[in-house]
This record gives sequence, C-alpha cells and structure tokens, in this order.
Amino acid sequence: MSNNNGYFSTTIPLSTAKATTPGAHEADVPVAQPTSLKRVVSGAALKELLASGSSSQTKTPTKVDNMFQNYSHSEIARDTATIKNSVIMHLTATFLRTPTSMDSGHAYLASAFSVRDRLLQRWNLTNEFHDRMKAKRVYYMSLEFLIGRTFDNALLALDLRKEYGETLGEVGFRLEDIIDEERDAALGNGGLGRLAACYVDSMACSDYPGWGYGLRYKYGMFQQQIINGYQVEVPDCWLDSPNPWEFPRPDVTYPVKFYGHLVRDPNNDERYVWESNVVYDAMAFDVPVPGYGTTNVGNIRLWSCKTNSLFDLNKFNSGDYGGATGGQVAAQILTDVLYPNDNTNDGKELRLRQEYLFCSATLQDIVARFKKTGRPMTELPELAAIQLNDTHPTLGIPELMRILLDEEEMSWDDAWEVTTRTFAFTNHTILPEAMEKWPVPMLDKILPRHMGIIYKINLYFLQAVEKRFPGDRDLLRRISIIEESNPQQVRMAFLACVGSHKVNGVAAIHSDIIKQTIFKDFVRIQGEDKFINKTNGVSPRRWMNECNPDMSNLITEVVGDRSWVNDLAKIKKLEERVSDDDFRRRWWDAKQKNKQRLAEYILTTTGIQVNPNALFDVQVKRIHEYKRQLMNILSVIYRYHCLKQMTPEARAKELHRVVIFAGKAASGYWVAKQVIKLVNAVAEVVNADEEIGDVLKVVFIPDYSVTAAEYIIPASDISQHISTAGTEASGTSNMKFVLNGGIILGTVDGANIEIGEEIGEEQIFFFGCLAHEVEDFRHYLRFNQPKPDDALQTAFDMIQRNTFGDGAIFQPLIDSVLRGGDVYLLSVDFPSYIQAHNAVEDAYRNREEWITKSILSVARMSKFSSDRSIQEYAEEVWNIEPVRVTSCSMGI
Repeated sequence: MSNNNGYFSTTIPLSTAKATTPGAHEADVPVAQPTSLKRVVSGAALKELLASGSSSQTKTPTKVDNMFQNYSHSEIARDTATIKNSVIMHLTATFLRTPTSMDSGHAYLASAFSVRDRLLQRWNLTNEFHDRMKAKRVYYMSLEFLIGRTFDNALLALDLRKEYGETLGEVGFRLEDIIDEERDAALGNGGLGRLAACYVDSMACSDYPGWGYGLRYKYGMFQQQIINGYQVEVPDCWLDSPNPWEFPRPDVTYPVKFYGHLVRDPNNDERYVWESNVVYDAMAFDVPVPGYGTTNVGNIRLWSCKTNSLFDLNKFNSGDYGGATGGQVAAQILTDVLYPNDNTNDGKELRLRQEYLFCSATLQDIVARFKKTGRPMTELPELAAIQLNDTHPTLGIPELMRILLDEEEMSWDDAWEVTTRTFAFTNHTILPEAMEKWPVPMLDKILPRHMGIIYKINLYFLQAVEKRFPGDRDLLRRISIIEESNPQQVRMAFLACVGSHKVNGVAAIHSDIIKQTIFKDFVRIQGEDKFINKTNGVSPRRWMNECNPDMSNLITEVVGDRSWVNDLAKIKKLEERVSDDDFRRRWWDAKQKNKQRLAEYILTTTGIQVNPNALFDVQVKRIHEYKRQLMNILSVIYRYHCLKQMTPEARAKELHRVVIFAGKAASGYWVAKQVIKLVNAVAEVVNADEEIGDVLKVVFIPDYSVTAAEYIIPASDISQHISTAGTEASGTSNMKFVLNGGIILGTVDGANIEIGEEIGEEQIFFFGCLAHEVEDFRHYLRFNQPKPDDALQTAFDMIQRNTFGDGAIFQPLIDSVLRGGDVYLLSVDFPSYIQAHNAVEDAYRNREEWITKSILSVARMSKFSSDRSIQEYAEEVWNIEPVRVTSCSMGI
C-alpha cells in the first residue's frame, strides 16, 4: 500500500501522451516525455510533485494537544441544549440552511450527522483501545449487509431518543416524521444479509472486537416496482442524498489486479510475480455499528471500486470521450449492483471480479492491520479470525495464500497452516443448484495466480486422501475441488471446506443434512469435530425493542428494566403473567395497534384498504420455488373459490383474512417472477369482488426491505414458513415473527423445528412431509403423474378458466407441478396445508387461546437471540474474548 495518503502512484502511460502536431504523420512525431504524474490528495504533495516528480508523506503533529486529546477521549454532553446546538450547527454549516429554507429532509440529515459525531467519537475510542490491548478480532466477510435504517437504532443505542425528540420538536418537527426521511441502505437482499447485520450488531453489543466486511453497492440489487402485476427492476438510487452513516476513507485504498500473466521467481519456486495492466483501487467506507448498553462501537467496512488510472486528458482532447473515461466506468461497475444477472457469460465474469475485489481488499486490509503489531505473519491466527458467510468470500482463501507466498515469502506449509487456522466457513444452503461454482477457464483468465494456488491446494488435499484411502478413485472424484465437467468447475463450497478449520450449518437439521449429503465424504476424511451447528439468531434490539415499542414496554414492565434487550433470557418472566387478565388485554391491544399501523402502511404503498380486525396471514421473503409462495397463492385461490360457493349468510360467518405477500425475485429468475404476477393477478380480482368484501383480501407489498419488515412483522397473526422439508437451511424471519407474538404455520424444516422444541408444538402449526421422506416422493413423482388433490385441482381449474386473466401465461407454473416432477412437492403437501389453515382459523376464533399462544411463544424464544449465536461462535470457533471499552480502561 502506498504512503501517499493511501493512493497508489499512477504514471500516465507514454503511449497516451503522444504529440499531436497538425499535418504530421504519427510515425514522424516523437513521443513526448512528460514528467511522471502521480495521484495526490494534498496541495503540499502536489507542490513537491511538480518540483521534483516525487512526493513525501503528509506531515504528522510534532506534539499532542491536550485540548484535542481531552475532546477525543470524552463523551459529548447529552443535554438537549448541546444536542440542539449540534443540530443547528449542521443545518447551517453542513447544509447551508436557514430557519425559512429547511425542511424535514434537512432536519433528518442534520440530526443524523449530529448523532454520527457521537458514534465516530466512540468508534475512535473503541478501536484505539482494541489496538492498545492487542485484542484478537473477528472479521465477518459477507457479500450482503441488510442493515436497514440507522437513525432510530442509533438513538436507542445511545439512549438519546427522548432528547432528540424534544430538540426536533423545538424546531418544528416530530421525531417519527424525521425517522421516516431515512432510506434503507441497499446493501443486501435477503436473510443472508440480514443475518450478517444482526451478527455485527451482537458483536458490538456483546463487546467482541469484530468488524464486518462487504461491498458498497451504488444501486443495491434493484428497487422493485410492480407494473401490470409484473416485477420491474429499476436502480435503487439510495446514495443520491448524503449518507450520514458512512465515513469515506480515501486513506484506506488497496490495488486489486485482474487478468495478466505470471512470472516465476527464479530464487523461490513457491513465489510468483503477477503482472497485469488491469488494476483497480478498492476504497474503504466505514459504517459505525452502535452497541446498546455499552460504549463499544463496531464497524462494517465496505469497499467501493474505482480506477487507479488518471482521467485520460489526451484522449478527451482528441475527441475520444468514451475512451477517456472507459477505465473509470469499468472499475465503478464492479460495485454498482449486488448480484448482477449471471445468465450471460459477461454477467458471470462481472460477479467473479466483484467477489475477488471484495476478498482481495479485505485480506489486504486485515494483513496490513496485523503487520502494525510487529508480530510475525505466522501469528496471524492469534489476532485474527475470519468467518466466511457462505461461499461468496471463499476467494479469500487463495488470496491470503497469495499474499503469504508472494509478498511475505512464506513456505507453502507455513502459509497453509496460517490460512486454515484463520478461516472458518458457514454453509447456508442444501440445494445443489445454489452451490457456487466457477468455470476453470474463466477463473484462470481473470485470476491466473489464484487458479494455480487452487490447483495446488486440491493436489495436496487429494494426495493426502489417497494415502489414507488408496485406490478409491471415486472418492477422489467426489471430493475434488475441481469438478471434472465440461468445462471444469471450481467447487467453492469444497474449497471453503478444505481451507477452513471449522464448518458450520445454521440450524440443527441443516447441519445434520449437510453432514449426510454434500459434506459426507469430508466428515469421513476430516472428522466429525470439524463440522458443527450454530443455529441462527436475530437481534432483539432491532426486531423487538425498535420495531415493536408497545410490546417491548410490556416486557420491560414484567422484567423491571430494559436489561432484557441485551439478556433475552429474562423474557422467560412473561410466563408469570400469562393468566393476568389486564396484561393479556394490553398484549392483545399492542398487537391490534401494530395491525392498524400496517393497514395504514399498506394503504399508502399499495392503495388497498384492509380491515385491521381481520387475521393477518403473512409470507414475506425472497421469492423462490423452494419457499413455495406458489402453494400459498394456490391456497388463496381455493379459499376464494369456496367463498364464492357460499351463500351471503354463510360467507358473513367466515373469519376475515388478509393475506400479505412481499419479496423480490432475482432479476433472471423467470419462474419466481411469474409467481409474483400470479399473486397480483389474484389480488386484482379478489380485492375488487364486492361479494367477498373484507372476508378476503390479498396484498403484495412492493420493494420488500428492512423498513417494510418493521411494519409487517409486529403486525402478523400467522406467518408462513412453508419451504419443502430439507430445503431451508434455517430461516431467521420465522424467529422475528415469533419474537413479536406471531404464530408460525410451517413445515418441519430449518429453524422451525428448534422453535417448536423451545415454545412447544402446541404453539405452532406444523404440516407436510418430513425431510427423510422427500426423496422417495420425488422419485415417485418423477415416474408417475398422480391426480392432484381436489382442492389443488380446483385452484388450477380457476387459473385455466381465465378467472385471473389469461391463464396461458400461468400454465408453466401448473406444469411444474403436474408434468415437471413437482420437485418441491406442492401436490404432496397441499392437503395437509389446507388442513393446517383450518386449524389456524379454529384457534384464532378463540381469542383467549390465541393470546396464550402468543405470550408463551415470546416468553420461550430467548435461544434465538443473535447474542447467543455470537457467543457460541466466539467460544467454539473464533476463540475471542469480550473487550469492554470504558472510561477507566481508556485512562480518562
């Protein structure tokens, strides 16, 4: 890394600096020889550069100023006068506003920057203390961090919500309106990213020294709009306005190479020089993560890509405007979009380069931080633990090997020992099609050094296995990191498994399944102890205290204080109040208030008016065949059919129900997008049917996000988690719904099983086949086409009769069940699914029984706090201890 404020020196290629004498042929004009120019960021450095062609480091202070030292090591005063002065200062000095020219957007930004001032001060104290203590840190690498909105979360963590509310009231605004001005950070899509956000929150709140690492996406994955019932993807321009919650770090920038060729070091057979003309810069943006109940502040470091080449002024002046900026555009596109569509070869290459940029910058940063300690690189695992959140960061393994071999000149054996002791891997999937692979020719072209390292990792691994299991060639084929297909593929999950000292699943059933299936041979070779379970969890700060204040206040009343927010085991005391009539009434009222709030949100976002007194039936998650939103909407169609067959008198006695869907389909996932279209087509017909009225409403909430979830989850009566048994690794939305007093309708899959064990199966509505039965059913359906259940056939008939528009456009969905082998077993589970719905209605009609289920469910959910998950990782995987930052520990 350069010492010029983190920017790498860039010499303008002579080929771009040719003279342009009019009328002369290029061959007759000598090439100009300008002074080599370098990117610099200070006027002093520029002056030196122009004078001598080189620049020195920026100057450091000759002494420590006491006032500066005292300010940086003291908490900013918490009184409303100080807060108001800070907000007004930002309004006037940061955003150039006056009392007559400000609006709620400016008030939000000024307040947010005021809060950020406090967080950054704590951030500095935290990292200074961790450096002084030489604390071991965990680095959580995730391609997604679905952090949601930060302002309200930060106010609660700092315990300043009341003070900022009063301050904003004095300048003419309601705090709730200001909170609504913030946009969600578009840094993730689904459960993977939300889990990562919960984990860095828990690390901060539990005082573990830990950072998250990810990418700073300019446009997120996409903003979902619904046009004529179809999902339409548009850019999510969440960074158009200033983002108060990130701190740009131009001083933290690393070069990342692509393509090129290798030159072997003649003096060291293990070492290569990777020569390439395609070099981009990854620049850091830090996002502070406030700890609740502690002064510790965590961090998520996000990388943004830019070119390390200067704007080509010669091309620009010659009229080649595209060529002048081509390098900049090619670099910036790497961090424009999360999960670019990889249905094309160019899309696949973009994804691969995106993942490597992330891994390379992160590993370079971790190594640079470690080297400041002065300890030998062989001791890296003593101060750093790296957790791979799924396979996207797996290129970090060969990248660390590259750094250790080529830059630190370690031997292969020493480098491999350091690498395997440093990395641990979390697997998040069972589905074969979701197991990430990269074509060998593509990886070899883009990352030639890493392909060579992967070949060698695989060779040494297979040689070791061959010694233990001589002659078992089929075993070697099954476990090889290189899949012998056409073309060959690099199996990233296998690379992560071989290169990590621990591999974990994310729910008990998931961990068992992966040991019996995809990692079965590795368990045999590497031993049971390497493969462990770490059931997911969610943050009670975000998913109870912040999103459900009325229920949280009731819990605080029972516990006696708010300590339960960081010690969720205390909510067990709710069981003591399950028979208290007054408490039960207020519990029900809190749920009804949340439902009214969601009804208003639905009206605002969709224009659909729903009855908050109806049963709210919710399925919100990524749209995917295995999550079976199709089965849900087919059951809605059947319900609609049944209602239409009733007399008005009979229909009036039916339980009113609002069925709520939300979630995004991947841009290239046609089947999932057709499911969205079907949901909206059904909603259009059902909601307009005057005979049905409020007895049944169907809602698809567009652009599902953390903020939308904060409205939806506290309001649910029943939530559906209905994946085919054995396909959902864990799920975390199921945990959030139950922690907010909702009841689960679900299959015996993922974390549903452990939730049922904790809260009691009488508090959950299970249905469907079991995981061990799935393959037998699939085998039967592959060779037979049994007649569907009458209810399912009725739903298909209504679609085919054009009840919901042109049925032909939905025929492929029907065919996937009737003629496509029904891979996700909709036809198998549909009868028991309808029975489970009937059981839900019977239970909901008995309000007292339902309230009891709700209270007991929340009281018994403490296991599913992400704080518990992080503590288990810390003790059993990372080997790190909490390091609490206090005024005394800082010597102030």
